[in-house]
Amino acid sequence: MSGLDLVMRAERAVVDGAPAPYSIGVAGGRVVAVEPGLDALADSGAARHAQLGSDVVLLPGLVDTHVHLQDPGNTEWEDFESATRAAAAGGITTLVDMPLDSVPVTVSLDALEVKRSRARGRVRVDVGFWAGVTPTNLAELVGLHDAGVMGFKCFLANTGLPEFPPVDVAQMRSAMAELARLDALLIVHAEDAGEIDRQPEASTRRYLDFLASRPKQIENVAVTAVIDAALETGGRAHVLHLSSGDGVSLLAAARRAGVPVTAETCPHYLALTAEEVPDGATEFKTAPPIREAANNQRLWDGLADGTIGLVVSDHSPCTPDMKHVHSGDFGGAFGGSASLQLTLPIVWTAARNRGFGIEDVARWMSTGPAGLTRMRHKGRIAVGYDADFCVLAPEETFVVDPDRLHHKQPLTAFAGRTLAGVVRQTWLRGEPVGDTPRGELLDRRTA
Repeated sequence: MSGLDLVMRAERAVVDGAPAPYSIGVAGGRVVAVEPGLDALADSGAARHAQLGSDVVLLPGLVDTHVHLQDPGNTEWEDFESATRAAAAGGITTLVDMPLDSVPVTVSLDALEVKRSRARGRVRVDVGFWAGVTPTNLAELVGLHDAGVMGFKCFLANTGLPEFPPVDVAQMRSAMAELARLDALLIVHAEDAGEIDRQPEASTRRYLDFLASRPKQIENVAVTAVIDAALETGGRAHVLHLSSGDGVSLLAAARRAGVPVTAETCPHYLALTAEEVPDGATEFKTAPPIREAANNQRLWDGLADGTIGLVVSDHSPCTPDMKHVHSGDFGGAFGGSASLQLTLPIVWTAARNRGFGIEDVARWMSTGPAGLTRMRHKGRIAVGYDADFCVLAPEETFVVDPDRLHHKQPLTAFAGRTLAGVVRQTWLRGEPVGDTPRGELLDRRTA
């Protein structure tokens, strides 16, 4: 094969299953050849060659479809530059930005263009955008869909943002019916507002008090509502950041019955348990919350049997004062986890301790998220796909030092933990990611 820009040779590459030796040909930023063995493509005349050693694994670039980039408007929390720098340091080559925590929120065409204008020329990895569903923007959905957003997000619980109110179940069903007509995806923050209102408030330093205020029933009721709406409308629905093990059972039964519903979970739910959260350590507060070890195992079971198809960060940082770090008040603290740069080593460390392989992690964190958004050129090392790669040293360990993270706000629940998996390099469309922002803004129709 002639005309190649690059031949990447890896003793261990995750192509279609367990790692094996492969030679990968790249031209024009896309993979054009994938051949078993290290001697393949030797006569290609490629302009460049990259030879990876036996101490690393070549993975498809990770795809994180659940990040809050918070730009414009709340750039003291995070911004396009800092977040995409952190993503690249963590082996992530594609992000999809959530429609809230920025000003404006992405619930109209005008707001979408503000976001895109702000991001152009400033991102180190590729970035797509979700749009929002609120009680008053049903008429905007077609235009946003036609503009190429990846799909639509709604909340069934209070967001704390007047400009992004939640929908009730009837409004969610109406939106899902409209999106079904467009064959568009609705992703749902599945916590039930009524169930939350029935719980006691927890304004204390004690984590177990906060956990008691957000029992699994809050999620279970909402997940059931999402399943029922998808069954009734035929619309594609996706449950965000699942933390309830009961929800796994509900979703498994629905999927067996042919309901078009999928689910994700997050690193903090897989690697952390309620029993280990110190009182006053508000960096552990998320919504839904980190639950008990027995519940944690049910999430892993859901990954093993495919009920949960992807693992994404739900990266949602904020300033230390918003986390109430001095008072340690779980009730008042902002509920969000900051782990974008650490997502891969967190998940890999926990997964290998349970007997999973690195190919499983690639499926959950690259192929699965790309499939959710129907990206046709992301998530695999395969002919026709973007030459996005993560070079990982899976046996190498490190201790998490917040001062070495690229997040604008480095506060993290993983500080001081020893993790396995060091990202040596990240490649975007056949070139190592460097200081020059080369990321593109993705359109659902062409990504």
